[in-house]
Amino acid sequence: MTKTNTEMMKKIRDDILDLKESPLYEYRVKNHYFPVLGEGNHNADIVFIGEAPGEKEALTGRPFCGPAGRILDELLEGIGLDRQDVYISNVVKDRPPNNRDPLPAEIELYSPFLYRQLEVLKPKVIAALGRFSTKYILEKFGLPEATQTITQLHGKVIDVKVPWGKAKIIPLYHPAVALYSGGSKKVLVEDFKVIAKFGKKG
Repeated sequence: MTKTNTEMMKKIRDDILDLKESPLYEYRVKNHYFPVLGEGNHNADIVFIGEAPGEKEALTGRPFCGPAGRILDELLEGIGLDRQDVYISNVVKDRPPNNRDPLPAEIELYSPFLYRQLEVLKPKVIAALGRFSTKYILEKFGLPEATQTITQLHGKVIDVKVPWGKAKIIPLYHPAVALYSGGSKKVLVEDFKVIAKFGKKG
């Protein structure tokens, strides 16, 4: 019998729960954190990928549930979407200490789980939130834009051939930037209008 997307996602979650080789595993256990697999529609056409969970996310096991998440919700609402229409995840599934940037070794360890999620979801649009997720996705698919910065790329639509067909990658600033800069929020609002062109969900 063919496994459903939800069953395949649960298997990925279980593998991450047992990821004792992760340098972040002990930190997770010591602080009673959860890994953050992702949340949303398991048949979504649009997937949002952040960088790594913050403390609130690690305490709840939910992605983007803190201040940056509120910005993301506003941005989604602005284009007529909500979390039930899309899927939201991160490259790194456990919280790095003190909300520091994920290290290259951590991205290398956790990113195959994200790729497994993408193979399950087969999205038509991959919206990369921030420089780490943008760099990972562009490098993963061997795109020349990987050498460019998020400042150069934000709001652009990049066509890509993927194992499940064709998809579009849309680099975006991380919603957290809008917490510190009103100008950045205006840019995000405009960039999210690009996503609105590609429909709602599967």
